[in-house]
Amino acid sequence: MKPTLDSRQLHAFVALARRGSFTFAAKDLFLTQSAVSHAIKALEEDVGCRLVDRVGRKVLLTQAGEQFLRHAEKILSEMEVARTGLEALSKWGHGRLRVGASTTACQYLLPPVLREFRQSYPKCVIRVEPGDHGLQLELLRSGRIDLAIVLAPPAERGELTFLPLFADELRFVVAPLHPWAKLERVPREAIEQETLVLYNQRSQTFRLVAEYFREERVALSNTIELGSMEAIKELVKIGIGAGVLAPWIARTELENGSLVSLPLGTRPLNRRWGVAHLKGRRLALAEETFVGLCLSVSEVLGLAAPGEAGEQRTA
Repeated sequence: MKPTLDSRQLHAFVALARRGSFTFAAKDLFLTQSAVSHAIKALEEDVGCRLVDRVGRKVLLTQAGEQFLRHAEKILSEMEVARTGLEALSKWGHGRLRVGASTTACQYLLPPVLREFRQSYPKCVIRVEPGDHGLQLELLRSGRIDLAIVLAPPAERGELTFLPLFADELRFVVAPLHPWAKLERVPREAIEQETLVLYNQRSQTFRLVAEYFREERVALSNTIELGSMEAIKELVKIGIGAGVLAPWIARTELENGSLVSLPLGTRPLNRRWGVAHLKGRRLALAEETFVGLCLSVSEVLGLAAPGEAGEQRTA
């Protein structure tokens, strides 16, 4: 395999071709004349032909040298373009942000985060890939996104680094006229008879809910699955069953009394949210800023720090 061309040799050759003199080329490059001569000799050995002829004090290009000059100038020009692009990328406000997020995070968490992010990085190219937990992990592994706002992945997924943001608790939400709301509790024996309005079956949230009730020995025999938290809330408001979601998603409805929140059972069902990325990958400045803003917005929204969800029993 032939050696890769040395950019220093290419710079020496182009300078020599332009100036026609080892002395002047050396001055332009802030090198000694012998260093330029050595670079040209090494380059000729690499390409396997003579590139210059020495005629007295002048240096003339051979036919091969004239042809090679066009390629050398193009190579150096492309290298300069690449360098300029990288320098622009490192400047404040430039770069790229590729983020994946669930539909819930896209609707409730991302808007304030991206609003703040845009103020700091006005020229950053932002791409958001919506989708549920499984899709986000696949996008991360395939390199199509760099960060994903997701629920904590299983511990065995050692290829990911998970940066915790907040924890929440999944609870029943019902209309104010629902029998459970009047009782201010959920009779265990009534759960199997009730229509439960749940987030779609492919989601991590559905799997957590199904596992919770399986451990509680409560059968989910009558369910409606939807891909939108807003749709879940609307169905529950008109009395079609009991929904299962985190109170922060229904904060407005809980505050105005159009929905009532009740615990799922004697033990809470907590989730941990965070930002995931491939393990060993060093985050760019823009990505670190994004993670920091996610933490800040979580605090502004009053969301619990990881591990504190069980203490927040919003009714």
